[in-house]
Amino acid sequence: MKSKKKGKAKENTEEKINIDADSQETQETQETQETQETQESVVKEVNIDFKDKYIRLYSEFENYRKRTAKEKIEIITNASENVIKEILPIVDDFERAILNNKDVSDAENIKEGLELIYNKLNKTLANQGLKSMDSIEKEFDADIHEAITKIPAPKENLKGKVIDVIEKGYTINEKVIRFAKVVVGE
Repeated sequence: MKSKKKGKAKENTEEKINIDADSQETQETQETQETQETQESVVKEVNIDFKDKYIRLYSEFENYRKRTAKEKIEIITNASENVIKEILPIVDDFERAILNNKDVSDAENIKEGLELIYNKLNKTLANQGLKSMDSIEKEFDADIHEAITKIPAPKENLKGKVIDVIEKGYTINEKVIRFAKVVVGE
């Protein structure tokens, strides 16, 4: 009988161990699930946060792009405004000269008036960065000159150099805006 009791006690102990092990496994499984659920919720929150930041950043960039495009259009449309404002007084001078020269018979006064207006115009354009090219007797340079024709050089030292300028060339801030049309000696 004792051996039967020992056998039953042993079985009961083993069952208790198995039940304890099962409950421990169940508890560990529940803890693992809770940990996974917690991690998933954290990942979802982080994902939502990143999506929100992305949308805000994208919107901010789109606003920046639209604003700079608008500013660029404004700059292009208003770029010539300052130059025109500086040239308008010269146009006024021409109008006054035309009105005053209707009754003038002395050509010297007309010439002097035209020279004054021309000098004022040149000064205004120079203030805007415009420079005329001095090309006479300089080496021909295809980067700033446009050869109209070649003629025999009147002197030996003028071969390959500019002999005559048909149309002046101009630069603005070292950038050629009109090439000088020249005659080159050969």
